[in-house]
Amino acid sequence: MKYYIAIPTYNGGEIWRAAVANIQKYAPANLFVHVIDSTSKDDTVAIAEKAGFDVLTIAGSDFNHGGTRNQAVEKYIENYDVVIFLTQDAIPRQNFIEEIISVFANESIACAYGRQLPHKDANPLARHARGFSYPEKGYVCGKENIPEMGLKTVFMSNSFSAYRLSVFKKLGGFPSNTILCEDMFYTAKAVLSGYKVAYAAKAEVQHSHNYTPLEEFRRYFDIGVFHNDEPWIRQSIGGAGGEGKRYLLSEIKFLLKNAPHWIPLACINNVMKILGYKLGQKYEKLPRKMIKSFSMHKRYWDF
Repeated sequence: MKYYIAIPTYNGGEIWRAAVANIQKYAPANLFVHVIDSTSKDDTVAIAEKAGFDVLTIAGSDFNHGGTRNQAVEKYIENYDVVIFLTQDAIPRQNFIEEIISVFANESIACAYGRQLPHKDANPLARHARGFSYPEKGYVCGKENIPEMGLKTVFMSNSFSAYRLSVFKKLGGFPSNTILCEDMFYTAKAVLSGYKVAYAAKAEVQHSHNYTPLEEFRRYFDIGVFHNDEPWIRQSIGGAGGEGKRYLLSEIKFLLKNAPHWIPLACINNVMKILGYKLGQKYEKLPRKMIKSFSMHKRYWDF
């Protein structure tokens, strides 16, 4: 099975240097790694080129989560079986490629995502989030699992994911105009078309964020925008069910045991998530300037 890695970058910083080092350490020799850089102002491109990666530079204004990743596939779709996507801040661990590629032995699987472990500097909220969303046990799911799993059936993260390119071509790839969640959009299409999704829990990267309450608000505002613009996903698959409640209870339990003084900030963050999401769902009723100020992905609103 032929595969390659594709990574969108912009001002990757030191964490990009660490990610590149581990790709070189754990990926097969001479593996094709394609980087699409949005005109970084630091040494992101120089680090990639020194590692022998293929680099394409685009204007920052041309970046889109779905469209740029489609661009990373279009030129190579006929030459490879699988593309592995990483983000610049995901640091691969040993056997990350072998483990995520292995799930494609099941020909019904259209896409897969790996396990994300917290970075060394992750705060207790970020450590819990990774443990909750990326457990030790993997799974394969499909359309038949929607009644029990709801929206979790089509969960996908392009911070570390892999796609069967024959199916990718058949389904038309990612949307080129979504604010984010291009991975969920594609996975929903795949599941509703009868394909399956794999969570490859033994394929691991380190990837986490210490979001502030304002960052959580902006991130969930954008998620609300996405669900407002793509209502067919929730209409076809349903909501998250009790996942939100389970998360909150799990977080409180984790913090009581490990970091009780973080509970007030957790409560603030969760309020900001809910507020951001609700406003995002009604963004069309808000003034344009307010929308852009609320959004994490501000360049999206320049189109």
